[in-house]
Amino acid sequence: MDKRENPRSIDLERWPRREAFELFRGFGFPYFNLTADVDVGPLREAVRACGASFTVALVHVLARAANEVPELRQRIRGEDVVEHTTVHPSITVLADDEAFRFVTLRYEDAFDRFAADAKQRIERARLAESLWSEPDRDDLLFMTAIPWVAFTGMIHPVPLDSPDSVPRIAWGKYRDVGGRLAMPLNVQAHHALVDGVHVGRFFGCVERLLASPDRTLGAAA
Repeated sequence: MDKRENPRSIDLERWPRREAFELFRGFGFPYFNLTADVDVGPLREAVRACGASFTVALVHVLARAANEVPELRQRIRGEDVVEHTTVHPSITVLADDEAFRFVTLRYEDAFDRFAADAKQRIERARLAESLWSEPDRDDLLFMTAIPWVAFTGMIHPVPLDSPDSVPRIAWGKYRDVGGRLAMPLNVQAHHALVDGVHVGRFFGCVERLLASPDRTLGAAA
C-alpha cells in the first residue's frame, strides 16, 4: 500500500472562507462544474515522438495542475476540513467485458516514474474481478474519459447523504477546431471548498502544461 502523509487540519475559526464553507455545505447539491476546451495538440505530438501513452500523460498533466491548487487538495471530514500535501488520480479503465474498473495511480512529479508505475497498475486493474480500489481514501482526484463524445458539459454522480468533497475531472473526444486539437475538459467540485477562481487557476495551469509538454514528459521525452 502507498505510504500517505497525514493531512494538515485547517483552523476554521481563522479560515477566510469560513462563511462560504458554512453556506454551501448545507446545500442538498453543493457541487458546481465547468467545462471548457483545451488544446492537446502539442501533448499528442510529444507522446507520439517518445512513445508514451497519451492518456497517462494527460492524467499526469491534470494531477499536476490540481496539486498546484491548494483548494483542490482540501477535503471535508465531518465538521472538519483537511488539506493534503499531495492528491493522486483515481481513474476508470475499461476491461475486456466493457465493464469499468477503478485504479488509483500514485502521483509523482517525475513523469517517467509515474508512467512506469501507472502502466502496471492499469494492467492489473483490467484483470481485476472487483470494481473497487481503496474506496475509503479521500486524497484522490476522480478522473474519467468519455472519448467517444465531444461533450459540452456533464454532471458526475455523487452521494448526497454524506459530504463527498473529492473533485471529479473528465475529458472527452478531441477534434480539430481552427488548427487546434480541442478537447473538452470538465471539473466538478464541492462549492464549500472550491470557487470559480480556483477552477480558473486549475485550467490556467493545465493550459500552460499542455502548451509545453516537455514540462510534463521530462526525461521520457
